Formats: sequence, C-alpha cells, structure tokens
Amino acid sequence: MSGPEYRQGRPVVAAFDVDGTLTTRDCVVPFLQRMSGRARLVSRIAARPLALTGAAIRRDRDRFKALAMRAAFAGRATAAVEALGATFAEHVHGSWLRPDTPRRLAWHQSEGHRIVLVSASLGAYLHPLGELLGVDDVLCTEAVVGDDGRYTGAMVGANCRGPEKVRRLRAWMAAEGLDDATLWAYGDSAGDRELLASADQPFLVKDIVLTPTPAGAS
Repeated sequence: MSGPEYRQGRPVVAAFDVDGTLTTRDCVVPFLQRMSGRARLVSRIAARPLALTGAAIRRDRDRFKALAMRAAFAGRATAAVEALGATFAEHVHGSWLRPDTPRRLAWHQSEGHRIVLVSASLGAYLHPLGELLGVDDVLCTEAVVGDDGRYTGAMVGANCRGPEKVRRLRAWMAAEGLDDATLWAYGDSAGDRELLASADQPFLVKDIVLTPTPAGAS
C-alpha cells in the first residue's frame, strides 16, 4: 500500500457500518419482527400514541428506534434473545451480505489492519455477526439488561448513529492505543456522514461497487 501514512508506519483501523454497507438491506426491523411478530410489535408501539406521535412529528429516528426496542425487548430473557440473535446473524452472513464490501473487509484483515463494526444495528445479532466476520470489535446499539437477567426495554446510552459513531469509535481507538492510526471508514447513508468526515480514507459505498483491493495497494 502506498501513501505517507504507510511510509510512516502508522497502524490502520478500518471501520464498517453494517446495514446497507456490509449487507444488502436493513437488519433491525426484520430482527425485531422475528422477536415479537410483526402484529405484536406494531400493536405495542401503537400502545404509546403520544410518544409515537411526537417521534413522527419531529421525524426523530432515534426516538422511534427507542420505542421499537422497548416494544420488542422489554421483559425478554437474555438467553432466548441471544440464541435468536446468533441464528439471525448466521442468516445475515449467509444470505444478506453484499458481494463487495465483505471482500474489502477481508483485504484489510489480510493487511493486518484492525477492523471494527460501527453500527446502529443491534448488539443481539451484531456481536455474533462480528465473530463470523472475524472483526476485532463491535460498537453498536445495545439494550439494557436488568438484574433479573431480562431486558428492561431501554437502550444503553445513545443510538449508535451520526456523531455517536464517531464518539464511540474514537473512544475505542484511544483505549486501544490507536489515536494516531490511519482511519478508513465505510458507510452508505446520512447516519454515516460524521463517521466518513472523520476518516482519512472515507468510502461512500451505496452507489459504487468496491474492488477487493483499493487503488494504490501494492
């Protein structure tokens, strides 16, 4: 690989969004529907009309995500959700991956780069998907587990999109001693704008097909 960052021997971190970047489609809604069934999920969200109306008026995707997670997760045993998440991850890995970006991820791995998934998708299936892909870590939207081993329905912190992606990734890089690393970032939507803007090598993959080896690689 050519470029001043390689001549200087800087480490490399490659950060990948998931839905629409590594996959061909959204994963959040299908997983929530598998957990609850579509009709039950819709009815439980609709049971909070004031919150739903407020989210709709403000076009607040984060608030709507929190409502949907509460509807699907609240009261569920962690073991059952983890088992469903593992099965769902296998389905995503086997059927929903794009043909190009996973090959680019594999190229980064072959170069010895650190690979992180940074996504608003849900940890219940994203952690096992990360294991299947062989990445170094997964930063994503998580659900709170109560002392009784059941989900409360709340979200851990903020939805992992927009500026939150950058905050979490930079915190991870600092903890790993990678503050000076060259950052490659891959995303496909407005929720990745800040992540791409923070990267040394940003790739908007929505409307292009990535080659397995980027230009300039040797």
